[in-house]
Amino acid sequence: AGVLAEDFGPSLEPQALQYLTKIQSSSARMSSLMDDLLRLSRVARSELHPGTVDLAVLAESIVEELREAEPARNVEFSCSGPLTVFADLGLMRIALQNLLGNAWKYTSRTPKARVSLTVSPKPQGRVYIVEDNGTGFDMSSAKKLFQPFVRLHESSDFEGNGIGLALVARIVARHGGSVWAESGAGTGTRFFFTLGEADGVR
Repeated sequence: AGVLAEDFGPSLEPQALQYLTKIQSSSARMSSLMDDLLRLSRVARSELHPGTVDLAVLAESIVEELREAEPARNVEFSCSGPLTVFADLGLMRIALQNLLGNAWKYTSRTPKARVSLTVSPKPQGRVYIVEDNGTGFDMSSAKKLFQPFVRLHESSDFEGNGIGLALVARIVARHGGSVWAESGAGTGTRFFFTLGEADGVR
């Protein structure tokens, strides 16, 4: 489709060019979905290599990458560290990349954007919280939130394939924990997750 548009574009009718553009965009979308499916499969099957991981250090490095990718954004990030856990470093990086990436994305229309990573001690263990003051979502759809390819916002409003939170859910489950969310339209979002007994895999 790209070659056709490049070589014969000037001689094609506008509607024909529109068809070629649709073919190209649909192909790119399908390629992206295939990559996401492969990522989901790898997360479910990859061997775990647990060790000591500081989530605060990991989060700071991820946020720095987000700042470098969008230097014009002014997002206040706070993290109460150290947040040491016993977990697989690679998988925890993927989980935090998706949680913090979502917070970063959904605060893009918030004038004074704030994102944080904190921990709340509970009798049953520590609960880690990624919070933002962004767009938020209607909690009536929360049950579908961690299913693959489910999106609560139109792709025209925010980019994404709806695979990130499914990855988070699988990673947390592999560490013996659970993940859930609290939100409201226009009131920001809080994602909570645990990592099972002793904060991770044993």
